[in-house]
Amino acid sequence: MTVPYSITTAPARTGVERATLVRRTYGLVFVGIIVTMLGAVFAFAQPSLLFQSARHPFIGFLAFFAPLFLAQRWHREFPRNIALTLLAMFVCGVWISPILSFYNQTQPGVVGQAALLTFATFGGLSLYATFSRRDFSAWGSFFFIGLLVLIAVSVLNLFFRNPTASLWLAGGTVLVFGGLLVFDTWRIVRTNQYGPNDYVLAAVSIFVDLLNLFLAILTLLGGRRK
Repeated sequence: MTVPYSITTAPARTGVERATLVRRTYGLVFVGIIVTMLGAVFAFAQPSLLFQSARHPFIGFLAFFAPLFLAQRWHREFPRNIALTLLAMFVCGVWISPILSFYNQTQPGVVGQAALLTFATFGGLSLYATFSRRDFSAWGSFFFIGLLVLIAVSVLNLFFRNPTASLWLAGGTVLVFGGLLVFDTWRIVRTNQYGPNDYVLAAVSIFVDLLNLFLAILTLLGGRRK
């Protein structure tokens, strides 16, 4: 899951505008993470909803991306952009709740460890993208191709259901979305692609990277212990 990389926006040219963009973007990301956690907790408290989420993951996927798509379409129309983004993130928590519930029951503590590793990875890669003098413009195309390969292999694995292949896919997902996280962070803090009012687009990119990193790390930790 990712968002397009060819977005036409008003550039953030001044230091104040860039600081505003960064503050708004990461503020929305961290609020969104909390809302996602609330969505998962809500699903845990509703056994029927948890069951339906596990039974119909594709519907949950569509329910997650429908408001996310609308939020990107109206990304400058406050407060509708914020409301749609947070709604999508709440639904995301409901959508991934069966996965979290499964690991909580079979391997207590592994979800927390995956979350800590994800935030550590996020912090390290974000600092690297922010303070490195490298030009990461080529990373977007490279890792987007890697994402397409991951999707194709994942579809094939739906038919073969090979546990070893699933672990390799999880490892590839960490690599690809780690690279995309560096690229997306670099676009936010080091380029003029986003304007100060494009924080929803920027936050969605970071959130999607983090979500995929977390799920992949959780799969790797769970598979290793199993």
